Amino acid sequence: MDSTRQKEALKEKLENFSPSDPNLKDIKILVAGQVGAGKSSFINSINSAFQGRICTRALVNSSAGDSRSFTQMLKGFTIRSGRKTLPFVFKDIMGLHPEALVGSQPDDIINAVFGHVKDGYKFNKEQALTSKDEHYISDPTLSNQAFCLVYVIDGNTVQFTDDKLIDKLKIIRQRISDKGFPQVVIMTKVDEVCQLVKNDLRKIYTSKKIKEKMEMCSIKTGVPLTNIFPVKNYHEEIDTDDDIDVLILKALEQIVQIADDRLLDCAY
Repeated sequence: MDSTRQKEALKEKLENFSPSDPNLKDIKILVAGQVGAGKSSFINSINSAFQGRICTRALVNSSAGDSRSFTQMLKGFTIRSGRKTLPFVFKDIMGLHPEALVGSQPDDIINAVFGHVKDGYKFNKEQALTSKDEHYISDPTLSNQAFCLVYVIDGNTVQFTDDKLIDKLKIIRQRISDKGFPQVVIMTKVDEVCQLVKNDLRKIYTSKKIKEKMEMCSIKTGVPLTNIFPVKNYHEEIDTDDDIDVLILKALEQIVQIADDRLLDCAY
């Protein structure tokens, strides 16, 4: 199947998706990641794939090498296809950083997954949200929870990931895994990892370099290879591309199914 037909088939499948629980109008998915890895760009790339044009609703920092997270508060982004709003919402959160007083706190990410954090909460780098804060939801409903944590990693620099950051990831993974919440890794910047893939994105699943990076992601994060998806975000393009869209939509299809499986578990 060529890329155009594959993209349209994936779009149609996702457009027809509905949550397993009929009382839930949408599934929340939390997107976290190291500062600068491309989590806001991933959300924008999903919207771009559906809209057929480059979308920039989630603001992205254009300063290369800036260690500060551009995302400062928790915000939900709906995904639209044409005029139809699709039944999944991506929650963007402040980026993680190795240093204690830079980026979001692991407890904030854990609380956001569990549904304790209201949209619009501005992250405090010095202290995680407490139950006394007005933005804290003490008794979250299913509609408050995120049914999957998507962790975005820069595939080009994964081997240099700071051990302090990995330790934070392990804390998050342990706490949410204990409660049954699934995790997925989106490995970005694959075109910078392998020249063959840069020339032809369709070679992504036959590239030894990409496979090595995916295995490295799995070892560092503890997330199984089956839940690691290599993609290229839209970054400097002015038009959408079918091959980029197929990778984004394939990853999205898996994320949505994994999240819906979690919703099914909650229903029983």
